Amino acid sequence: MKEQLAELERWGSDVIFGRAKGFRATVMRMLMLMLSGVYRIIVQNRLRLYRKGWKQQHYLGTLVVSIGNLTVGGTGKTPVVELLARTLRDRGRTVSILSRGYKSKKLDEAQKWKRADGTPVPPELMPKVVSTGRAILLESKFAGDEPFMLASNLDGVSVVVDKDRVKGGRFAIRELLADTLLLDDGMQYLNLAHGIDIVLVDATAPFGTEALLPRGTLREPRSNLRRASYIFITKCDGSSNEALIARLRKYNRVAEIIECTHGPKYLQNLFTHERQSLAFLEGKYVAAISGIAVPENFERQVEKLGAKLEIRRRFSDHHRFSRKEITKFLTRCTERDMDLIITTEKDAVRFPRPAQIEVPLYFLRIEVQILKGHDVWERLIDRLCSPPATEGHVMRSRGSYPV
Repeated sequence: MKEQLAELERWGSDVIFGRAKGFRATVMRMLMLMLSGVYRIIVQNRLRLYRKGWKQQHYLGTLVVSIGNLTVGGTGKTPVVELLARTLRDRGRTVSILSRGYKSKKLDEAQKWKRADGTPVPPELMPKVVSTGRAILLESKFAGDEPFMLASNLDGVSVVVDKDRVKGGRFAIRELLADTLLLDDGMQYLNLAHGIDIVLVDATAPFGTEALLPRGTLREPRSNLRRASYIFITKCDGSSNEALIARLRKYNRVAEIIECTHGPKYLQNLFTHERQSLAFLEGKYVAAISGIAVPENFERQVEKLGAKLEIRRRFSDHHRFSRKEITKFLTRCTERDMDLIITTEKDAVRFPRPAQIEVPLYFLRIEVQILKGHDVWERLIDRLCSPPATEGHVMRSRGSYPV
């Protein structure tokens, strides 16, 4: 049953992205398009409720920075969150990342936590604490892919998971002494007031498939980009983005823009943690396995690095690999005499260790590099590290709009 549901989810993704062909896929796209009209009404009415004050936003008395996007997946959000968290940490801020922990498994019982005075935090007030900044407390299946990955890469930064990120934020402030909250994937989470909204736009597909959910990958209409305080154009290749910027300016005339690339840095063995330079891929016969929203981008990167990509195995986004699936894939790669298997860093946290490893497994480490807008980045960091006292409970950025 589990495998059938995974296959159905993957087929649904293929329908949305246009990979699925045939009569059945065409009919499904038509039905999804009609539902997109209903979805638009729901989204805009929800925003109106917050704008009119009929739904309450919570202010926690500290700096809240949202990093999000208009589309579902694929914009390279996690490396941007990591870069921002590391930079703020190095500049003296006490940072906590708030995540919903998408597709993470529930704990059988809440973690136990004692306050400074020795009294326990009631279970109903306990989020999942993935990392205190000093120690990782949960494994990836309970933390979620991105929270576990961020916790693994960010010493000195706490990571808290809860669907109710107001609860998570309160805990981070009171128990982890956070003075800066990074709201991961927070653009649509309006229950917690944002001081600054950083919105990511993929240079290769700025508005995804250009249609709203469920027919497309847009979570909100393009016009809602007006809520952005800063726009990060991600996955740039060094060519001009003037046409894209002109298009973005139709929806937001004042947000400052940063152009960046998500570049591969090195390969790392999943189990021995040995690192290899990118040149290691040159001329190698490689098998790629992934469970991400847009696997094509990952596979293209592997090929650009000189690998001969012979096998491509794709699962649905956030798929939790079983030992049986990995063993079967390893057997196939061994029979085809592959030099190595490569996956993404996000997928690596979900890999069970096989009984036998006859083909080495590596993940591709990706990091953000700013191409244009270094001055904007420095001003943003200066602002976050020295928020004016007059801005009170929530920072309102030049160019930000009320919800």
